[in-house]
Amino acid sequence: MATTYIIQGKSGRYYIGSTDHFEQRMNQHLIGHCHTTKRLGLPIQLIAKKEFETSIEALRFEKFLKSKKNSKIAIFLMNQG
Repeated sequence: MATTYIIQGKSGRYYIGSTDHFEQRMNQHLIGHCHTTKRLGLPIQLIAKKEFETSIEALRFEKFLKSKKNSKIAIFLMNQG
């Protein structure tokens, strides 16, 4: 199972990512072991996530969300079924 997710940091900025190991990746974000986390600022909050059968599907959806260039639209799309 693969996951596409959106997190938000203390700065108010968002990050969209995908992974095959969601729990492990979130732990990395939460303890600040990612350059992404440093940019967002701790603490990190999970905003939305969506699971897919394959990592290819999750990556395609991640790229689709990033193409919107608007985090609010991406969050809306994540919450649509």
